[in-house]
Amino acid sequence: MHKTSLYLTEGELARLAFLADWEATSQAEVIRRAIRLYEPERRGDRRFSLVRSVEGLGDSVAGVTEDDLLEGFGD
Repeated sequence: MHKTSLYLTEGELARLAFLADWEATSQAEVIRRAIRLYEPERRGDRRFSLVRSVEGLGDSVAGVTEDDLLEGFGD
């Protein structure tokens, strides 16, 4: 086991103390349990570069001429 430090607001510290007292355990155990149960928030599809990549020819945009890329731009 390793020791670490963290900064808490007064409200967070009060809640941590309350939870530890409520569960008759240490504040460290409350934090360890919270970390074990933590689920990251989903922030959308991180595979955005692959979205709809199966549509079309599948060619790289690097092979398209500048004139073709700008066709219709500003219309």
